[in-house]
Amino acid sequence: MSHMSITTYASCQSLISLFTESNLPHEFKVTFCVRGVFSPLLANIYLHDFDRAFHEDTEGPKRVANAGLVRYADDFVVMARYMGSRIGEWIERKLEGDLGLEVNRDKTSIVRMGQSEASLNFLGFTFRYERDRKGREWRYLNIFPSKKAVSRVREKIRELTGSGYKQPLREVIAQVNVILRGWANYFQYGYPRRVFRALNHFVRCRFRIFLRNRSQRRSHPFRHGESLYAGLKRYGLIYL
Repeated sequence: MSHMSITTYASCQSLISLFTESNLPHEFKVTFCVRGVFSPLLANIYLHDFDRAFHEDTEGPKRVANAGLVRYADDFVVMARYMGSRIGEWIERKLEGDLGLEVNRDKTSIVRMGQSEASLNFLGFTFRYERDRKGREWRYLNIFPSKKAVSRVREKIRELTGSGYKQPLREVIAQVNVILRGWANYFQYGYPRRVFRALNHFVRCRFRIFLRNRSQRRSHPFRHGESLYAGLKRYGLIYL
C-alpha cells in the first residue's frame, strides 16, 4: 500500500482574506492564529469543498484510483495502492488552482508502506509495518508516538523540573501529571507501551535532578529507605 502525505499550510491570514473576498454576509477579523484554536476550524470550513471533490469528482482520486483521504485541519494523508502522478496533479490543481492555497512540497512525500522500514508520521503518531513479535510470517501495523511528539513532551517536563523552577515538589508533580495524563490519553491508541516506559524513566530522572537542585543542601522529602519510584508515587506522580 502506498501512502501520500500532502501537508498544506495556509495561515489564518490567508484564509481570512479568502473568506472576505468571497463576500460572506458576516464580518469578522482575526489578526493572528496560526496553531491557534480558530485555525483548524477555518481549515475545516474552507477545505470542505476539497473533501467533497476528492470523493465525488469524476476525475478525483476516489473515482480514478479508489483512493482514501484522512484529513485533520490542513494536514492530510491520501492512501492508494498505486500513487501515480495523476493523483498528485489533481490535488495540486484543486488546492492551488481552485482554492488558492499552497502545497508545502518540503513536507510532502510518498511513502511505500510495503517497503522495509518505511514509516509514516501523521498527527503525532508513527505508522510502520513490523515483523510479528511471535515469529509468525505476517507483519502487523505498529502505531506509536513519533519521535517529534516524544521530544515535545520531554521538553515540557524538562521546563517544569529545571533548576530555575522553584515550586514545591507536590505542586510540580501535579503539573507534570496534567501533561502526562493528557499525553497518555491522546497516545493510548496503538502500541505505545515501549514509549510510555521510556517516558516514565525520563520523568523519574528529571525529578532526581529536580530534588538535587532544590538548594545547596539536598532535599530529602522521602521516607528512610524509600525508593525514588515509591516516593514519587506516594506524592501522587502517575505512571503511564
